[in-house]
Amino acid sequence: MLTGVFDLPWWGYVAYALAVTHVTIAGVTIYLHRCQAHRALDLHPAISHFFRFWLWLTTGMVTKAWAAIHRKHHARVETVEDPHSPQIFGINKVLWEGAELYRKEARNQETIDKYGLGTPDDWLERHLYTGCDRCGIVFLFVINFVLFGFIGITIWAVQMAWIPLFAAGVINGIGHYWGYRTFQPEDTSTNIVPWGLLIGGEELHNNHHAYATSAKFSIRWYEFDLGWQYIRALERLGLAQVKKIAPELKLDTAKTRCDLATVQAVITHRYEVLAKYAKSLRRTCAEEIRDLRARAVRVDVAAIKRMLHWDAKVLPANERAKVNDALNKSTVLATVYTMREELAALWQRSNASKEQLVRHLEDWCARAEASGIIPLQEFSRRLRCYA
Repeated sequence: MLTGVFDLPWWGYVAYALAVTHVTIAGVTIYLHRCQAHRALDLHPAISHFFRFWLWLTTGMVTKAWAAIHRKHHARVETVEDPHSPQIFGINKVLWEGAELYRKEARNQETIDKYGLGTPDDWLERHLYTGCDRCGIVFLFVINFVLFGFIGITIWAVQMAWIPLFAAGVINGIGHYWGYRTFQPEDTSTNIVPWGLLIGGEELHNNHHAYATSAKFSIRWYEFDLGWQYIRALERLGLAQVKKIAPELKLDTAKTRCDLATVQAVITHRYEVLAKYAKSLRRTCAEEIRDLRARAVRVDVAAIKRMLHWDAKVLPANERAKVNDALNKSTVLATVYTMREELAALWQRSNASKEQLVRHLEDWCARAEASGIIPLQEFSRRLRCYA
């Protein structure tokens, strides 16, 4: 049996496979995702080219296609135009056949032309990395066989499955289906785990959708983004320059009225605002449900929870019907829901002047504080302090 140049113990092969797949994950999250797709950082040409070469060798992915498909995902998230939404295609399809969805969208020239601007377009990209995108993985097959013999073919198979499973499947699938939500963007994105180790921080997918152009995915103290640690190391070595990270929320407790700074802060932190709103009103909704049950009024509890945590247009028609049924049976629930929708409308009023936005927010706060719902009043008073 051929063993190749290196005859390692079993743990040596495992360590090598983990090491090379981890470099691939780092290339995807640092180079393809944060640098190319979102322009959250600039990389030194040597680092950029290393990642380009490595990804060509280990995945056959083309930078322009990957960036274009991912940008389209953000632009058309959870719609029929989203290239890989589990809400559209189903979780099983995206989890197990996510790579095929990627390849299908990569053949859509309109997507590549519209969303792939600004990616590398030099001689190597045109003639090697794009022009012969399958050559790299064939070359890797030969390298692995020469180094390790037949066990090298197994390692190559693991390398070929790593990104399709974890990036195309787990992140695009589970990352829009199951997990916890720190923020409430207008999609179903979730954080899978708070420790972004296995996939380099990509597990913190909800944070990313809330602040898409941030080079750092971790937000809360208990979250760890390994990709960000690599970026900081590259930055200290002069090999990377971070352009943007998620801004920190600042409060001015002396403020009692909304001003332009309040509006700007609310819009900047809009997805956190909605998350805090849901958290603040959770007990109110729970108490109202108990009161309704005591009066033998039946409502869908799950629908009320979704009412607090999801934008109405994300929900399918049958779910919206259940929410509407609950609202018709309770003035309190209707107030909580209506105030949430009106608050979300603030950052959707693209044609409004700054003065109109300030008046809109001040009016919202005044009505919230006149609602008689104590948690809503407290939330409004805190909102006025945003600075």
